[in-house]
Amino acid sequence: MPMLDRQDDVFVLDLGDGENRFHPDWIASVDSALDEVEKAEGPRALVTAATGKFYSSGLDLDWLFAHADQQQEYVSGVQELFARMLSLPVITVAALQGHTFAAGAMFSLAHDFRVMRADRGFWCLPEADINIPFTPGMSALIQSRLTPQTAHEAMTTARRYGGGDALAAALVDHAVSEDAVRTTAVELARAQVGKAGPTLGTIKSRMYEPVLKTLRDSDTPLG
Repeated sequence: MPMLDRQDDVFVLDLGDGENRFHPDWIASVDSALDEVEKAEGPRALVTAATGKFYSSGLDLDWLFAHADQQQEYVSGVQELFARMLSLPVITVAALQGHTFAAGAMFSLAHDFRVMRADRGFWCLPEADINIPFTPGMSALIQSRLTPQTAHEAMTTARRYGGGDALAAALVDHAVSEDAVRTTAVELARAQVGKAGPTLGTIKSRMYEPVLKTLRDSDTPLG
């Protein structure tokens, strides 16, 4: 399960050492960590990271198929997590040390900045290959954070971007060696800790107001 640590003014949320899929308990744990970050006072920033082969593989499809009657509630919860991260009143950096797929990739886009391992691991939106359409909220999030050309390619072709290609397409802000992913993310976050507070939250909320509204539309089926 996700674990929150604090390194001076930078909170580091480790998402786990497995595929870090969006199980309801996992989402609740991340939400609890974000509560702690928001309630803290003074300069601060947030880095999300993981340990192992994956940053996140996205939706927990096994759980979803076994609880089809809860699909609407589940999708709404996932989208609320995206919305919350997108508008969080602190600077956020995703440290992508491993594969970042589907909803995991969308979650990374909800951060202010992304640092990816250069030599291994892929960033990918595989929905076109697995026959799961993007919800309107997911589409809005992706298109708000990527150039039109990159969003179109990523969403329609399910291309797997390695670190160098992800950097060239502006999917990520930095592509570095494996041992530098987390440290680079922490350094980026630490440089922006003074921005934390209501003003930053308002800036983000107004910047992404249409996206946040679409993400928080409770009548959004998956598929």
